Amino acid sequence: MAEASRWHRGGASKHKLHYRKEVEITTTLQELLLYFIFLINLCILTFGMVNPHMYYLNKVMSSLFLDTSVPGEERTNFKSIRSITDFWKFMEGPLLEGLYWDSWYNNQQLYNLKNSSRIYYENILLGVPRVRQLKVRNNTCKVYSSFQSLMSECYGKYTSANEDVSNFGLQINTEWRYSTSNSNSPWHWGFLGVYRNGGYIFTLSKSKSETKNKFIDLRLNSWITRGTRVIFIDFSLYNANVNLFCIIRLVAEFPATGGILTSWQFYSVKLLRYVSYYDYFIASCEITFCIFLFVFTTQEVKKIKEFKSAYFKSIWNWLELLLLLLCFVAVSFNTYCNVQIFLLLGQLLKSTEKYSDFYFLAYWHIYYNNIIAITIFFAWIKIFKFISFNKTMSQLSSTLSRCIKDIVGFAIMFFIIFFAYAQLGFLVFGSQVDDFSTFQNSIFAQFRIVLGDFNFAGIQQANPILGPIYFITFIFFVFFVLLNMFLAIINDTYSEVKADYSIGRRPDFELGKMIKQSYKNVLEKFRLKKAQKDEDKKRKGSGDLAEQARREGFDENEIQKAEQMKKWKERLEKKYYSMEIQDDYQPVTQEEFRDGTTTKYKMRFSECLTKRI
Repeated sequence: MAEASRWHRGGASKHKLHYRKEVEITTTLQELLLYFIFLINLCILTFGMVNPHMYYLNKVMSSLFLDTSVPGEERTNFKSIRSITDFWKFMEGPLLEGLYWDSWYNNQQLYNLKNSSRIYYENILLGVPRVRQLKVRNNTCKVYSSFQSLMSECYGKYTSANEDVSNFGLQINTEWRYSTSNSNSPWHWGFLGVYRNGGYIFTLSKSKSETKNKFIDLRLNSWITRGTRVIFIDFSLYNANVNLFCIIRLVAEFPATGGILTSWQFYSVKLLRYVSYYDYFIASCEITFCIFLFVFTTQEVKKIKEFKSAYFKSIWNWLELLLLLLCFVAVSFNTYCNVQIFLLLGQLLKSTEKYSDFYFLAYWHIYYNNIIAITIFFAWIKIFKFISFNKTMSQLSSTLSRCIKDIVGFAIMFFIIFFAYAQLGFLVFGSQVDDFSTFQNSIFAQFRIVLGDFNFAGIQQANPILGPIYFITFIFFVFFVLLNMFLAIINDTYSEVKADYSIGRRPDFELGKMIKQSYKNVLEKFRLKKAQKDEDKKRKGSGDLAEQARREGFDENEIQKAEQMKKWKERLEKKYYSMEIQDDYQPVTQEEFRDGTTTKYKMRFSECLTKRI
């Protein structure tokens, strides 16, 4: 009786466990379906923001203003500017020709000159371009006493404290007088410093001849001085064919060492968001995104209240919180951008005779795009939460979770050696090799060496002795030793996980198999009569075998033992060759795996079988 009671209790708990599985898979499938709808909506939303014409617009504009050479000097363009003379040649040549398109290729007048230039006949120049200069004061650095007789002036690098705000030169127009900026645009981060707004500013005319005379006048009156540290050329375009704004900034930095370093920014953005029917569809996706965000936030708040501190023990919950935070930041950026566009766009388009500062709007729009890109990245990563119940994904997650401690210990040793080599490379080659010119560049250069992209000739030329020694030892210790140790840690752990899986020590729940089983159950519900007939046939076949055994002279004890053996076999197969949870299995320890013997596995497996039976 006690035995029967024990088996009865075991059957009840098994029924509850099966019911719990069904509830779990139903909940998981519902969450997965809901999340896939959210992910599809987010993909439509993000890809709707990106237009393939953005790349082509940036490409044609960069080709026009960066690659066009000075007439008669094929090697002189904006990218190759190295002196003040080259800079003025560019201003009076390629820049002037690129900004003013007042006639068709056959010199036919196509539109009223009072409107605006149409670059490449399709892109309207909004307002007028602006040129801005920042300078530093004299005596912002100290000349050594022995050289003061040779050089009495000293202009240091640009900082906000060293900036010159006094008038200079002719002192008659804004280009000779310092102007504070009323713009909300952020400071510019260049190669040599972070530059403030304001400075010595002048805007170009709508007439090509007047602008050329302006450039000549500035050049003859030495508008660029020894104190000049940066010059910005800003202008904006609009292409109605593709509904895109292109905000362009050309930057020429004048380092304290002499020479010129050029850089540029081309931002193609869609500031007019809702124009076509597709744009309104994207707007509906944005509303759907906000609804999903509200639902997911409510769910997470309920989970936090229910589980409290235990909620924060799961890495997936932290990922969920990060994703929600990014979504809220993206919604905030989008709202801010739309409000600023609504407030400023009309004012900027009205001032056709002034410089239209679209850089502020483009800057925040680019940041919004970056936030959305990061958000959708983590949204795709979250899919691993749902497919981690798959056997292959479970092996991957188990491998990473088991070897994380070894990887952290290895990473400490790896980066000690890696940063030591980066410091060595920066100090030895930094003054001569561009890849090692800064400590940050040295770190990235070493990562490229690991991937096979390196400039050995430059290293060897910079230091014929230490160069080859640095390169050979770095390749040996980092590439051949440390990286192979890293792979060995992962490979060893993966072998342990596969050994566990091969003897049945695998996760309790595999989503793929449970989905398949649920699918079979649904089919059986649609074919109940057929399934019942199959069961009757099995019972009938079992009864026929018993009757046949009686006719052949077997006694009842032998027949009952045979039936019990058959039931025991079916129960054993169901337990160890199905998707049932195997509670008694424990993970294989590293010592057991490294012993190389299977005796322990067999003994523990036999104990599990005995306990089950």
